Amino acid sequence: MKRLIVVGSILIVTALICSSWGFLGHRTIHQLAVYELPPSMRMFFHHNMNELVKQSVRPDQRRNQDKEEAPKHYIDLELYGDSAAWKMPLKWEAALKKYGKDSLAHCGYVPYYVITMKDRLTAAFRNGNKDSILFYAIDLGHYISDAHVPLHVSENYDGQLTGQKGLHSLWESMVPEIEIQQYDLRSKHKAHYLKHPERNIWKAIRQSYKLLHDVFEQEKEVTKSFTEGEKYRVQMRNGRESKSYTSAFAKAYSAKLGKTINERLINAADLVADFWYTSWVDAGCPNLNKVFQTPASAKEKEELKMEYDAFRKNQLLEKKLLISKQGSDKEE
Repeated sequence: MKRLIVVGSILIVTALICSSWGFLGHRTIHQLAVYELPPSMRMFFHHNMNELVKQSVRPDQRRNQDKEEAPKHYIDLELYGDSAAWKMPLKWEAALKKYGKDSLAHCGYVPYYVITMKDRLTAAFRNGNKDSILFYAIDLGHYISDAHVPLHVSENYDGQLTGQKGLHSLWESMVPEIEIQQYDLRSKHKAHYLKHPERNIWKAIRQSYKLLHDVFEQEKEVTKSFTEGEKYRVQMRNGRESKSYTSAFAKAYSAKLGKTINERLINAADLVADFWYTSWVDAGCPNLNKVFQTPASAKEKEELKMEYDAFRKNQLLEKKLLISKQGSDKEE
């Protein structure tokens, strides 16, 4: 898989190996977003929770087969010029006119693709097609989540330009895997209608960009307290030496970042819920009970109530209700 970057008329090709948020992050975000939906939507999404959570990583898996998939997940803001996060057009048509299709494909265009997915989900709601609703809701949630990762808005996406290779996986996968038991996974946020969804996704992009400095600098600060042998573990893979950060370094890095990663995960879930809700409203608020294959049972209603209460009290982990941490996916 390649990440193609255009600087002026020069084409620079670099490898993109890391996935976004990791399985744990994406699956957690999708589950939390369901609880933030209004009751008129929540039961339908909960009824299909297993698919929503399990398939939340599908766009990353498509990268191996679809060469056009990768740039939908990121935007290398530096390559679009000074203060690009604040100066770029909010809408795809204007960006296409200003930069051209090739440059957008090479430098990434995740905020624009989020709006494309939002429009497709709206159409799916309007048509009342269950499979299409779930397909586009899942993909939309994935790309919104990616926009909340600072390293998805920079050409230095893996620290490869600053001698910090592996930073991508450290920030969005390794730290959450190690620290999630300490995370606060509740949110008082309730899905609300977005009058200008383009502005909201660009706001998320700008927030991610503002966090970039700390992402790089705190890694450098923590490095001062570690020897090379303490910072990295070396493994042999397919006859080749591979280096990755140690758990001790990941914990120290997490401590330096404070609540940043936890907050970005919750911010992502909040915005995913808002986009799902906005798509539903724009479709005319269709009755989602009509697309149930079978009516929700009393048992399922009770399960949803229990999970919702646990979510509001930050007890999903304690009560072993967080699907991404269970031994197997939740059965419908």
